[in-house]
Amino acid sequence: MQPSTPPHDDDLKRFEAGGALALPASKQDGYVEYEGARIWFASYGTGKPVILLHGGLGHSGNWGYQVAALMESGYRAVVIDSRGHGRSTRDAQPYTYELMASDVLAVMDALQLEHAAMVGWSDGACIAMVLGRTAPERVTGVFFFGCNMDPGGTRPFVETPIIGRCFGRHARDYAQLSATPADFEAFVAAVSEMMKTQPNYTARDLAEVRVPVVIVQSEHDEFIWPEHAAYLARSIPGAQLISLPEVSHFAPLQRPAQFNRAMLAFLDRLAL
Repeated sequence: MQPSTPPHDDDLKRFEAGGALALPASKQDGYVEYEGARIWFASYGTGKPVILLHGGLGHSGNWGYQVAALMESGYRAVVIDSRGHGRSTRDAQPYTYELMASDVLAVMDALQLEHAAMVGWSDGACIAMVLGRTAPERVTGVFFFGCNMDPGGTRPFVETPIIGRCFGRHARDYAQLSATPADFEAFVAAVSEMMKTQPNYTARDLAEVRVPVVIVQSEHDEFIWPEHAAYLARSIPGAQLISLPEVSHFAPLQRPAQFNRAMLAFLDRLAL
């Protein structure tokens, strides 16, 4: 289980060396065959379900600290490796956030989950918001961390040591977990192609979101403009904006306790 106070890893050196906190033994795991892919999932604990959607190029193992915190707080944590990521496979279809959102619904159907809260990080946040707009009856709320909903929300890419360490960890994990371990460069190219033009929600699209949403932005996010996070919070009815100080795009790994407090506060409000 998670330590009561997880260590800081602001420079991601621990993550680079050994990954996140290991996931516990799952209550249920397996694959769902859907739209030309095998989508891997795992479920932990009991209680109200929370689906954790990881960032681009990563996998469900990046959520180790959050799965432990959710279980300790009485929630059921469900993790899903996005199409082509981690243990999940893909076919020749181009990546889209809408397709990956439909993968999540397929897993929910397999697990007989009528609805769940969504916690999304980066690309996973996009997937969660797509679900919040297109399948609100399945979504109790969206915790949207560190992402854009149109191309104008992203900063110009600047390589940093922290980003390099994360990328290196992703490459090693891909080689270990993927059914196509030699295809990391092609995988990165395909995901990057999606990110260039997607998502592309207008303010009118955002105004159609009718589920509870919190927009969470790190003080030092390397990829997302803070002004974009504020715009999302203004544009989504009833949305709240939360800032996480002293961390970057990798806050769930850098300062898990801080991230988990914000996550659990939102989930606990949904339960009221």
